[in-house]
Amino acid sequence: MSAPISPPLTNAEAEGKGVLVDINERSREIFKQIVESYLATGEPVGSRNLSRIIPMTLSPASVRNVMADLEQAGLIYSPHTSAGRLPTERGLRFFVDALLEIGDLAADDRASIEAQLKAHGGEHSLDAALAQTMSALSGLSRGAGVVVTTKKDARLKHIEFVRLDPSKALVVMVAEDGSVENRVLDLPAGLPTAALTEAGNFLNARIRGQTLAEAKLEIQTVREAMERELDAITARLIEAGLATTVGPAESRQLIVRGQANLLEDLKAVEDLERIRLLFDDLETQKDVIDLLSRAEEGEGVRIYIGSENKLFSLSGSSMIAAPFRDGSQRIVGVVGVIGPTRLNYARIVPMVDYTAKLVSSILEKRRS
Repeated sequence: MSAPISPPLTNAEAEGKGVLVDINERSREIFKQIVESYLATGEPVGSRNLSRIIPMTLSPASVRNVMADLEQAGLIYSPHTSAGRLPTERGLRFFVDALLEIGDLAADDRASIEAQLKAHGGEHSLDAALAQTMSALSGLSRGAGVVVTTKKDARLKHIEFVRLDPSKALVVMVAEDGSVENRVLDLPAGLPTAALTEAGNFLNARIRGQTLAEAKLEIQTVREAMERELDAITARLIEAGLATTVGPAESRQLIVRGQANLLEDLKAVEDLERIRLLFDDLETQKDVIDLLSRAEEGEGVRIYIGSENKLFSLSGSSMIAAPFRDGSQRIVGVVGVIGPTRLNYARIVPMVDYTAKLVSSILEKRRS
């Protein structure tokens, strides 16, 4: 089944995403009204109109001062010389993560999705059921319904990691048959962006024609062989009295003695250079294996706004998507909706989530 819809972020979590949230209640209310007006009409809203619709007594001048602060924070902008303001992509992300109130799916929408899926989900193929469901999502959301399915144990052609925020990354996996699967990973604390790039480069030089599990196993095997080689070289240097090790095995350090004498022992110099290369490679492989393990368990894409949607390069668009699983609880596809950034997020998020749950339910019944 797909994961439940995430609750709004706390201030600390939103700050972790790089969004300024240190604004008072008055500023939040004005910002919320600007976003909701944009989602409803697509038009900028000015201070005079805002002073009339916000649930507090403020003069247009006071509202303008708040709008100036919100603009300085990068949450809103002026599309032209008028006094009206629109939310930026950064502002929409803050709204979705911290302020969006998501209710239950409307009964009519629920019934429509169920009717489409159940009508084609019995003896018919899953592809036919998904096609009808995408049509239903498209009609209900007024966006483009999309579905991406994956083949079990697909053989990989290319893999890429894209950082989304300090704690999450998107892994894009392209199979040899041209199919694409994408998942969101939780990253270990402090992992630099350069490590994601290095992991992608390392894998793309080795993974072609392998499944994710095969690639992980091969790298683990190579890593174990390199650790044995490292142990052998280190033992040789220690036996020669040229070095010693300190610390536990997982974080050991090599202390070199009498470095001037190394100039007389070319073999020792070669050994030390090999040790340096092994340490570098082992550190890279440690990150790669960790990322592959996280990719095997990663959740599907949820919400992208504007230029965040790197997978489809749809600047000015948003995508809301949720994963569905087979009877073994393995992610086998993603359903979603693509549309303009002023999608009705509060309505479409539960719609997509419910659709993914229904598809997962059908796949579970087919297995039993």
